[in-house]
Order: sequence, then structure tokens, then C-alpha cells
Amino acid sequence: MSSKDSTFMKKIKSWPLLLPVVALFLVMAVNILHDAAIGANPLSFFTITLNQTTSSGTILYGRIIDILNRGSEVAILALGMTLVVSSSAGTDISVGSVMSLSASFCCMLLAGYGVANTSELAVPLIVGVLAAFAMGTLCGAFNGTLVAYFGIQPMVATLILFSAARAIGLLLCNNLIVYVRNSAFGAFGAFTGILPTPIIIAAICIAVVALVLKNTSLGMYIQSVGINPKASRIAGLNSKKIIFLTYVICGFFAGVAGLVNSSRITSADSNNIGLYYEMDAILAVALGGNSLGGGKFNLAGSIIGAYTIQAITTTLYALGVSTDQAPVYKAIIVVIIVAIQSAPLKAFFRKRSLKETKEAAKA
Repeated sequence: MSSKDSTFMKKIKSWPLLLPVVALFLVMAVNILHDAAIGANPLSFFTITLNQTTSSGTILYGRIIDILNRGSEVAILALGMTLVVSSSAGTDISVGSVMSLSASFCCMLLAGYGVANTSELAVPLIVGVLAAFAMGTLCGAFNGTLVAYFGIQPMVATLILFSAARAIGLLLCNNLIVYVRNSAFGAFGAFTGILPTPIIIAAICIAVVALVLKNTSLGMYIQSVGINPKASRIAGLNSKKIIFLTYVICGFFAGVAGLVNSSRITSADSNNIGLYYEMDAILAVALGGNSLGGGKFNLAGSIIGAYTIQAITTTLYALGVSTDQAPVYKAIIVVIIVAIQSAPLKAFFRKRSLKETKEAAKA
């Protein structure tokens, strides 16, 4: 092997997104093999077509589009979760419940308190949308205050809203599932042109966060606080304020995800909106190669992790696994992927590679 080839291989091995990308392609490979086994076109997994529908007109259709569409909420949550994990070395387990509360608050305002089913909006749509964002932000501020200023462990602090947010949402909706069958509200979960709107919303959120982190020092400050908050404080950084800010951002994105999710079903179902999404968001961060112990983070890895989780879910359904059994298989797959990315296993393969290199040099 030439020195140029060796340098290229070293760059590939040291690429931070190598394992997340490999994991995603392995999931896709399973779909290709399954399609080939049943006699279908092996490339049908990647096929994207334009389909004519009665309600949405001409839209893009395909399994890739479905994964991007259905995985949008987790991708949005993963943005905030990545920053929270990096800054506080802890996770926000309340994001799924905050999604539900934000959606409930939005739909309650749009329908009117005590109204269970309506097609006419009680307030302008923008009021409901901003209310969802505000509620998510308020919840994030509550969590951030407990973690940053009261020194409560992140999981314990966010356990409060994890338990209470859905109940508060039910109270706001008068213990009802509030249906808002309005086309303007439903547009957030439907289609904009040929593309599903959730994909566009997720792309905007990702782009905004990426631009902010690239053009400001926020990303460096967050990582610095996550690595050593005491040293960061001595260096002049307000560690508490930075941790508080990450929880506010996480809450805001939970509000955005809640709006998208409720718009999909044109209703606020407090018991089911965002159910277990907090686990998927945390897994997305882990699958992206980010350390749950805080410090350095890779936003692109978390996004890939979010869509990998959705790809696994879609693949299991395509293989005929029932919705009741899917979480078991999903958990096994995730454990394998996370184990492959673990530090001890990386160290083992690094030592083995170094040993083989030395033996080859002696020969």
C-alpha cells in the first residue's frame, strides 16, 4: 500500500462521522437485501417518484422521503439535546412531554378552551404557533434554572416536567383530545409543494443552528463548559448562563417538534404526542458518536443518528415486524451500534491495528 493510500485510510478511520454513516448504510443495506430476497427491485428502497394525490396534489413519494419525513421531529429534538448533553453532561428527559404540552397549549388556543372538535380557529394561527414555541421555551427555562442555578442533576430536574407536563396539557385541553381540522394548521404536518413540510422545518432548524454555531463562539463556549465548568468560569465564561441557554434552546425545539407532530394528526393527544421521543433524541446523540459525558459534540452526527433511528423503525415495519415487537428489535440494534462506537472497543481495534502495523514493518 502506497503512503498516499495509507494517509487516505488514516483520514477515513479518524473521520468523526465514520461510524454513524456506516450504521446508516448498514440499515439501508438490510432493505436492499430484503427487496432482493423477495424478488423486488433491490434499489426500490432508494426509488423516489412523483405521485398524484387527491388532497395534496403531486408529491414526492418513497421510503427515503418517508424516513426523512417521519424522522423530522426526532432530528429537531436532537439539535437541542446535543447542546444540553454537551454543556451539562446530562440529558433532558422531558422533551417528549414538553412536546405534548406545547401541542396541547397550541391546539387549546386555536380551538378555544373546552372545544373538542373545530375547523374554525378561535384565534389567528400565528398566535397558536407562537404559543407552542413560547411554552416549549418556558419549559426549557424552568429546566435550565433547576440545573444551572440550583445545581440539580439534569435527569432529576427534567423528571419533574417528564411527569407533570402531559397532565398539565390534559388540564389545558379540559381532559379532551382537541381536534383542529383546519387546513392552515394542518399544513405544518402536510406538504409544501412536492415536499413534506416537516422536512423543510427540520432543515430550517438545522441550518439556523449550524449557522449560529459556525459564525459565533457559542459552540466553543458550550464545549468548554461541558469539559470543565470550573476552568471555564475562571477563564471568564458564565457557565451557569451557558447551561441555562442550552436548556432554553432544547425547550424551544421541543415546542417546534410538538407543533409539527400535532399538525400531522390535526389534534392534541396529550397522552401520545411525543411518547418515548426523549429516548429517541438521546439515542440519536449517542448514535452520532457524541459522548453523553459532555464536552465536544458533533451536530451532524446527531442528525444522522436521528434519521438512523427512523430508518431502523421503517425497516422493521417493512420486514413485517409488528409495532409491539419493533421496540425489542430496535433496542438490540441500537445496543450493537452503540457498542461498536464505544471507547473500549475503539481502543481494542486501535491496538490491534498498531500491532499488525508493527508486525508488517518487522517482516
